[in-house]
Amino acid sequence: MEASELLKKVRAIEIKTRGLSSHIFSGEYHSAFKGRGMAFSEVREYVPGDEIRNIDWNVTARMGHPFVKVFEEERELTVIILADVSASGDFGTRKQLKRSLITELTATLAFSAIQNHDKIGVIFFSDRIEKFIPPKKGKSHILRIVRELLQFKPEGKGTNIKSALEYLNNVQKKHCICFVISDFLDENFENALRITSKRHDVVALRVYDQHEKIFPAIGLIKIEDNETGKSLWVNTSGKALRSRFMKNIQQRDEQLKSIFSKSGVDVAQIATDEDYVKPLMNLFKRRAR
Repeated sequence: MEASELLKKVRAIEIKTRGLSSHIFSGEYHSAFKGRGMAFSEVREYVPGDEIRNIDWNVTARMGHPFVKVFEEERELTVIILADVSASGDFGTRKQLKRSLITELTATLAFSAIQNHDKIGVIFFSDRIEKFIPPKKGKSHILRIVRELLQFKPEGKGTNIKSALEYLNNVQKKHCICFVISDFLDENFENALRITSKRHDVVALRVYDQHEKIFPAIGLIKIEDNETGKSLWVNTSGKALRSRFMKNIQQRDEQLKSIFSKSGVDVAQIATDEDYVKPLMNLFKRRAR
């Protein structure tokens, strides 16, 4: 991608996602993701009704009458986004590719995080860990993340969510908010997700294309798996084939729903041809409640 073209794309994404973060998501994000602990703020004189356990005995002894410690909720959080850059992201039949949607979602969450004075980091993963951008604050840091997503060429084609979660647990020892943005076309990550959700606050954003859920009767077509490179010819006119396809899709959806529920992970389903504002808003509001 030429530098001028890249800058135009970065700027276009910045304008759209920064505007959404400022005018739509700022309050909802703040309410949905609150600090876990309480940080010391100041001391003040004791008044009837104050908690006895909050008395600062050193200050009390020095001043000759009771003083209590005042605490405020810790607002600064660390947000880590696990961005799926596997080859299945290069699919999209309507508005955009899944990869483009993942880029926009990452940028929107990143701008929401810095407006909340949170640090933001990103792990790019396929069937391996492709790149880790450590958490930092600032607009220039977010624009770097967007540039990387737009021009990044992963070495792997497959998807390994388990290894991405394990890598997160190794590099991020302190509690963080973790967004996993993926189509979740993978297996055997349930245990890793359950372990990670005990250490961190994990949120899943599942991106998909409508034609991954619908098998239209359009005759003989060639289907190729972007991740494995395997292809085959399929006669989509057969009712039995379409019925099996729909049954497999429904089973997969139910399996993922069960995995997220058992792991205590909040999830939003976002299609490539829909506005992602509504699913994100609904997610934030559910968490705030």
